[in-house]
Amino acid sequence: MSGAVRTSVGAVVPVGEVELTGGLLRAWQQRNRVATIPHSIGELPKAGNLENLRRLADPSVGPYRGRYPFLDTDLYKTLEGLAYEVGREDAPARAREFFDEVVGLLEQAQAGDGYLNSYFQDPDQPKQPWSDLGWGHELYNLGHLIQAAVAANRRLDDSRLLTIACRFADLVVRKFGVDGEEVVDGHPEVEMALVELYRETGNADYLTQARLFVDRRGQGKLKHTIFPAEYFQDNAPFRELPSVTGHAVRMAYLAAGAADVHLETGDPTLLKALERLWDDMVATKLYLTGGLGSRHSDEAIGDRYELPSERAYAETCAAIAVMQWAWRMFLATGKSSYVDVFETVLYNAYAVGLSADGTAFFYDNPLQRRPDHEQRSGAEAGGDPLRRPWFGCPCCPPNIIRWMSELQDHVAAVRDDTLYVGLYADARITTADLAVTVTTDYPWDGEVTITVNHAPEDERAIALRMPSWAADAKLTAPGGVEGPVVATDGWVVVRRRFVAGDIVRLHLPMRPRAHGSHPYLDATRDAIAVARGPLVYCVEQQDVDASVDDLLLAPTAVAAATARRQDDGVVLELTAGVAPTPAAELYPVITDQQTQTAISEVPATFVPYFLWGNRQALAMRVWLRAAN
Repeated sequence: MSGAVRTSVGAVVPVGEVELTGGLLRAWQQRNRVATIPHSIGELPKAGNLENLRRLADPSVGPYRGRYPFLDTDLYKTLEGLAYEVGREDAPARAREFFDEVVGLLEQAQAGDGYLNSYFQDPDQPKQPWSDLGWGHELYNLGHLIQAAVAANRRLDDSRLLTIACRFADLVVRKFGVDGEEVVDGHPEVEMALVELYRETGNADYLTQARLFVDRRGQGKLKHTIFPAEYFQDNAPFRELPSVTGHAVRMAYLAAGAADVHLETGDPTLLKALERLWDDMVATKLYLTGGLGSRHSDEAIGDRYELPSERAYAETCAAIAVMQWAWRMFLATGKSSYVDVFETVLYNAYAVGLSADGTAFFYDNPLQRRPDHEQRSGAEAGGDPLRRPWFGCPCCPPNIIRWMSELQDHVAAVRDDTLYVGLYADARITTADLAVTVTTDYPWDGEVTITVNHAPEDERAIALRMPSWAADAKLTAPGGVEGPVVATDGWVVVRRRFVAGDIVRLHLPMRPRAHGSHPYLDATRDAIAVARGPLVYCVEQQDVDASVDDLLLAPTAVAAATARRQDDGVVLELTAGVAPTPAAELYPVITDQQTQTAISEVPATFVPYFLWGNRQALAMRVWLRAAN
């Protein structure tokens, strides 16, 4: 969610008026409206989320449904997305009705002191409010309530949720503020929400509370059960954390909240810690797809270079959290490298979480599928082979909804007299004195055209991001500018007195490229992955006449790949080698150096990673053995 950054000197500010007009991102948003939202607002009542609120006034409706104390957040995240959608002409017919129904239930359920949580308010619940901060998620719930409330107030001019959220937040300030109990929640999230509430209301108590929650973590204020302190990012004060650690979603939410506090206070110690943690994550703990989290047991990030492909957890919610952190780091520093990571996550680790038809979801997002793999938590007898329509812990589907609704908020930003275009998509961008139209078929094509619709009489600048993968890019701009791009810190800046009708064109060559991995990354050492533009590619068994486990890939084959456009995007056609049939033994004795020499070659079609798993449940690989 984009808000006005109030106080940080030199900060980049999101552009509030951006409309996606075509291309892939707009198609995703349309799918969100016509498929994902109707599907999800059908699943939520079936799961009992609304009944859990109703029974607070009428216990006869039945017992609390679900095993988790944070299921209200599924409603809040959905409401946040709906705040962006219900005002559109093509909004789902039931969207406004559902929105009003849930808001009405929340108004009835809220306690006199402002507290709101259907689990802890339940008449049959033996636990008392605030009795289990490690796992109760009460402040996490508040965080998502606030974000839904701010979105509704901004987008719909509807203050009902904001009134509810402020009453709950005021209770938290009284109970846990400067003169209150020094506690933190087991699941960070409320920190960035409180900063957003400060931006919306101007009440500095909310900013102070967010800062307190960031500063208290790692001070022994939280009781740890089941998992150790690292899981909760509570093993050291935030500024002293040696690396991103613990539960991946919690870590990235905490960092995003700390970045928000920095944006509003200008605290340099927070920024220094954030930059160090970010750099370490990108260098040692992030998947090629932008996914974060290598461990299923505790949904954790794992050690440096611990990045297994077939067991990658890379939770969809963690992808959203990394994008939230990345965007705030861009606002704090203006560095294009943060938008590069944002974009990688968007088109890969995030997009793969939703099926092509918009009604089924991945919770975890591996980079490899074994032929016999089933998705399971470990508790059930069997699991689904691919995406599921819903989950017992359905945090990811509504998170996808709200983020999809807000994609336009992360396209562009301004600082002083410069418009920064960070994501390339068909869009209309309107600032206080400069309006442009972006036309492109990105990420399938690298041609980007910026047309000026309105400009002031004095000089302005348009800064275009130069992706880290781009080489030999070319720029054409008014004033006779034409030729190879000269980028500064990842930005190509065109400065002049623009007039309506001026056109700036950027050409980004979209050559297929082969990626290797760091030698310490044992899981993919001596393997090759394929990418084109911001997209990571994979090969599914359906698209090659040899076992994907036996395929060998050479960088020269990747460079010679042919891009072919089809209805759902661009696929890559290339030639892969086929390795000899391996020895039957699991651990054979080696008497001579083993080679990866191919015995034959086969044509193979590589598809964008985010599109895998929409056909038969067969084998898939992102990383293939490198050919000699």
